[in-house]
Amino acid sequence: MTDPLHGMTLEAMLNALVERHGWEGLAQHIDVRCFKSDPSIKSSLTFLRRTPWARAEVEALFVRLATR
Repeated sequence: MTDPLHGMTLEAMLNALVERHGWEGLAQHIDVRCFKSDPSIKSSLTFLRRTPWARAEVEALFVRLATR
């Protein structure tokens, strides 16, 4: 089985999740302010790169959805 994160950047994962769920849906899955209050890819990437637990949640959500 291949690793669904292999070759994926954080930005690509975030773009895919936003495209699939929108910011509101993403905020329902992962409760962080950067997805709720004036969300943008740039501000979310900054937060996720500095916050390992939030990045791990984004990666886990991406893997769950990629394996469906």
